[in-house]
Amino acid sequence: MKKKETSLLHSKIANEMMNYINTYIDTDININQMAQEFKISKFHFHRIFKEQMGENIYECIKSIRLQKASNLLITNESSTISKIASLCGYSSQTSFLRAFKERFELTPKQWRQGGYKEYSNNILNIYSKVLLIDKDYITYEPKIVKIDKRVAYYIREKGHGSNSKKNWQKLKAWVYTNNITDYAQMGIYHDNPIITKPEDCHYVAAIVIKEEDVLKESNLPYFNLYSGLCAKFAFEGKYEDILKLIQWVYHYWLPSSGYEATTIPSYIKFEKNDFFDDSGEFVADFYIPIAFS
Repeated sequence: MKKKETSLLHSKIANEMMNYINTYIDTDININQMAQEFKISKFHFHRIFKEQMGENIYECIKSIRLQKASNLLITNESSTISKIASLCGYSSQTSFLRAFKERFELTPKQWRQGGYKEYSNNILNIYSKVLLIDKDYITYEPKIVKIDKRVAYYIREKGHGSNSKKNWQKLKAWVYTNNITDYAQMGIYHDNPIITKPEDCHYVAAIVIKEEDVLKESNLPYFNLYSGLCAKFAFEGKYEDILKLIQWVYHYWLPSSGYEATTIPSYIKFEKNDFFDDSGEFVADFYIPIAFS
């Protein structure tokens, strides 16, 4: 029992750490200060984070900074590279340029000039042979919606798609065991899957319930799902088509939308989820948290 309680506590700490990082990613995040806020030693702070997330906290912070920069370079055409570096928490443009090229094998200027398209195509081709989707892939505007606060019970995986079927089946068993009838199935992308190699992608399979329905005891960890402004896109098709939709959203819709992506993870809300119910198809809505640019 004590081991289970410790595991759930560590999950809670890691989730709160991630929320803190996403919220303050544009600042000089102080690891010592974070450890003090969570009332644990710096050593245990690092150990818990790596145990839960599969990477050290410095690498995680750098990854989130660079993913934000990769979006802003496309959507904020009027901002200088120096300004974008600052918006992503870099005090030095030189260190930003070095980190960006190390991560994406392109300079920020090359990325902004269209290099992001080929880079993303190479990522999608790992999943299946898919060329960059045409601008006409989706011909309608999304719905802009305000999301209410909900609670997500989850199983986290690193390596997108590697354990999806097994994890969704575990969640199905958890739903039945706890007699839950009012819930939603959500896949949450802690990393942008169209610019992150599958083996490095953090993904969460989650059962989402109303805040008032939180279970007093559960063998699964949970966190509060983002509440705020989102663009919502309808989807129906094969699983790899979800990635093509996400690519269209980031590369075509977002740059001309008047919005920008935030550091809050995007997610899929399933109406039909073949990983969960063997329906043979996926019907879902893709949500991307947004802010006015």
